[in-house]
Amino acid sequence: MIPYFGLPITPAAVAAAAVQGGHAFVSFAHPEQLDLAIDVCQSLALDNGAFSAWVSGKPITDWNAYYEWVAALHRLPCFDFAVIPDVIDGDEDANDALIEQWPWRSHAPWIGAPVWHLHESLERLERLALSFPRICLGSSGQFARIGTPAWWNRMAEAFNVICDKHGRPICKVHGLRMLDPEVFTRFPLASVDSTNIGQNVGIDSKWRGTYMPPNKEWRARVMRARIEAHASPAYWDRQPTTQSLLEVA
Repeated sequence: MIPYFGLPITPAAVAAAAVQGGHAFVSFAHPEQLDLAIDVCQSLALDNGAFSAWVSGKPITDWNAYYEWVAALHRLPCFDFAVIPDVIDGDEDANDALIEQWPWRSHAPWIGAPVWHLHESLERLERLALSFPRICLGSSGQFARIGTPAWWNRMAEAFNVICDKHGRPICKVHGLRMLDPEVFTRFPLASVDSTNIGQNVGIDSKWRGTYMPPNKEWRARVMRARIEAHASPAYWDRQPTTQSLLEVA
């Protein structure tokens, strides 16, 4: 499993400590540390910034600038994938329309990963998983809060659909905002991301005790090491929630 650490993280020295020789998740909404990621990371993924724009109350309606950004970056050796634009609170038709508009939809499907929102239908999840080499799972609607009983059950339903009868995912699955060992150790995720380090590395009250790291750079290294000490399972143990829509041998 690849852990993608969300940028930006300030200051830049702390960002470098967090992703040096590792993996960065760079948002179109906050691309200021893109060059740093290209210089020091093994791989990077590009987020479309839809969530940040939605939270700010200014959802993106014209995605041409994002398409140009991806076009300039997707041939870099460190590039892994880009999240296809999505409408956070939109319906399935609106999100399917954005997939159809994705410039690399037909000739280079590996470049983009569509988002399946947990409040959407399992039928759409099946369709995306069979159509793309990688999909993203995004917590939304009544399942927006990660870790609730309803969220756990919905994730189990999703993996019952994504995985064949042997517990193998039929495509790579990325968990948006799921870089928590309590989460990613339960599901066969290929990659996950979060801004955990950026949010917590500067909160002094979280760092107490005899063996407290001497500075923020070492805090970042400690947080990264604790996360990277865990891995996702290789197989999914089917849960008694809903029957899989797939019958893949």
